Amino acid sequence: MRTNTNVYTYFICLVSAMGGLLFGYDWVVIGGAKPFYEVYFNIDNSPAMQGLAMTTALIGCLVGAMLAGGAADRYGRKPLLMLSAVLFTLSAVATGAFNDFILFNIARFIGGVGIGVASALAPMYIAEMSPAAIRGRMVSLNQMAIVLGILGAQVVNMLIGRGISEEWGQAMAWRWMFWAETVPASLFLVLSFFLPESPVFLALKAKRAENSMSPLAPASSIFKKKYSLVLLLGVVIAVFQQWCGTNVIFNYAQEIFMGAGFNVDGMFINIVITGIANVVFTFVALYTVERWGRRTLMLIGACGLGLIYLILGTCYWLQFTGTLMVVLVVAAISCYAMTLGPVTWVLLSEIFPHRIRGVAMALCTFALWVGCCTLTFSFPVMNATLGSYGSFWIYSVICFCAFLFLLRYCPETKGKTLEELESQLVHNNSQQSIVW
Repeated sequence: MRTNTNVYTYFICLVSAMGGLLFGYDWVVIGGAKPFYEVYFNIDNSPAMQGLAMTTALIGCLVGAMLAGGAADRYGRKPLLMLSAVLFTLSAVATGAFNDFILFNIARFIGGVGIGVASALAPMYIAEMSPAAIRGRMVSLNQMAIVLGILGAQVVNMLIGRGISEEWGQAMAWRWMFWAETVPASLFLVLSFFLPESPVFLALKAKRAENSMSPLAPASSIFKKKYSLVLLLGVVIAVFQQWCGTNVIFNYAQEIFMGAGFNVDGMFINIVITGIANVVFTFVALYTVERWGRRTLMLIGACGLGLIYLILGTCYWLQFTGTLMVVLVVAAISCYAMTLGPVTWVLLSEIFPHRIRGVAMALCTFALWVGCCTLTFSFPVMNATLGSYGSFWIYSVICFCAFLFLLRYCPETKGKTLEELESQLVHNNSQQSIVW
């Protein structure tokens, strides 16, 4: 019986983690499609329109994350996961089909809303469905799905971008890059019908009905004093996952690798190498998150990235090029993949009390996407003004500052039930005795 239960748990966690896979694919696919759709829509000489095309989905992410928490508390986790699957499918089909630039951006916005909903709901749902002993590993499956989606987009982009004629490619390549997403999106939609509702949501719904409670806890309740520290911790962790700087390697791989002396072919190969490293070390995280613990991995990630970026910035300053730079970039990706990448989602899914989890998770996911937007927008300016060395030195300082914050405030949550964590975190905060 236990074996059957565990298999079912893995099944529902893997299905819900497909939202993460689509999150990763949809987030990265536009980078490979960029050279083709810019020519098709005649915006290859219009930086403003290029920026709009790259930003539309991020705006959708903010909207989706903002709406996900309240909707999940009102309607349940399952319907929102199903909605994200619908949005991913519609966006994939429509983005590749539209011939009008405005409609193209509307389709990208819809996909972004799907990303925002999935990024907020999937890890929370998995945490609520998983036993305490394997909860960290199960939530980490969501990050594994994200990096597999990223790698899938990188490989699809490379195969389509390099395997077709230039004439046909300009007209159709970008369409097929987006259409390829319809396969996993449709599968996620079908399988989501077999997901059960979260027992946490069902318990809260029953309690509200029994006690004649209001349908929802007021959103303002998350700002009560007893929740203040845990909310601050969640927001800082979410923003730091972006401001640590690792995602600029995915978003601006061209600038980073060409600045390290590589041509276009070398750039494509190195992008896939970083994607493979991302997947491999996320697998490592699946085994270390329950053995080493969340707090330890977060501290390793913050300190490790701080050191790597310090060295990487110095190498850019000394104008080093070639293999050494690739090794340092891969080291940064690897460190992030086994620490901050997955563990951030694990902690965010664990630390909030049941009553405010949906709204708090949505707020932190919203903060994470704000961090992503500011990181994405600021890097070109930083890189042009300070150079690559200055940019990575700034990321190094951010990482070391975050290390000190995490050392003081980040709890260890492994092996504890969500109820135990709620009692510990809220009680400790109200008593002003935070000792981890």
